[in-house]
Amino acid sequence: MIAELTIQTGLRGEITFLQNSFCSQPFKIANITEDKNSHLLKLMIMSSSPGILDNDKYRIKINAAAKTSLQLQTQSYQRLYNMKNSASQKMEIHISPGASFYFIPHPVVPHTSSSFSATNDIYLSHNAALLWGEVITCGRKESGESFLFTRFHSLTRIFLNDTLLIKENVLIQPLLINVNAIGQLEGYSHQATLIFLDENREIKKLVKEITEFLSDKERIEFGITTAPTNGIILRLLGFKAEQLFELLQNIADQFIINNCREKVC
Repeated sequence: MIAELTIQTGLRGEITFLQNSFCSQPFKIANITEDKNSHLLKLMIMSSSPGILDNDKYRIKINAAAKTSLQLQTQSYQRLYNMKNSASQKMEIHISPGASFYFIPHPVVPHTSSSFSATNDIYLSHNAALLWGEVITCGRKESGESFLFTRFHSLTRIFLNDTLLIKENVLIQPLLINVNAIGQLEGYSHQATLIFLDENREIKKLVKEITEFLSDKERIEFGITTAPTNGIILRLLGFKAEQLFELLQNIADQFIINNCREKVC
């Protein structure tokens, strides 16, 4: 199945609204914004499919217009089903000057023999803000399917004024590379990444706040580094998808999104 989704935001006064959208099966878009006078527009990507199937090709395009603020959410875990061949997803995101875009999708669950590649190209303009998260699991752990998938590849490229700024390249091939080896997951079964870029934020303070928040959390390891521009890259390792997903959401809500809303990023 070839599926497409397009979202274009607009600005009416100080309120972000959905200006244009297009979706083909199995996609649907739902506006879940509670405060209709809020600067922040919240949209949920919904799907009538149980997950990504063999030979599926998803194409998603997002355009956040100047000075708009969009928070995109997903409906449920993204399951990658048993495949003979492979499936793919491509996202292209444009964040115009003064706009902000937040996206922390539900964790990815690769089933046995699945083969999947995702490419995310994000184009930032001057004074734009980005919050991007990803949680990758080992598969259906409770069903005895840990790392029985064939291939998982996620490539995220972030450009600032058309210059490559960050390249996040995650490739997991359990049949070829020992996931428990040094330099790999080293015994952990789940991993998460959070990237936040904003020219107007005090990054040293943010790093301190996130470090303090995570320091007492059990059964995780984490590391934070500053990005090439004003921002951070956070990596988490753990054993439970829900725990990592909730941590990313809590960090976003407590230290990033609410702060940006107050300042009208």
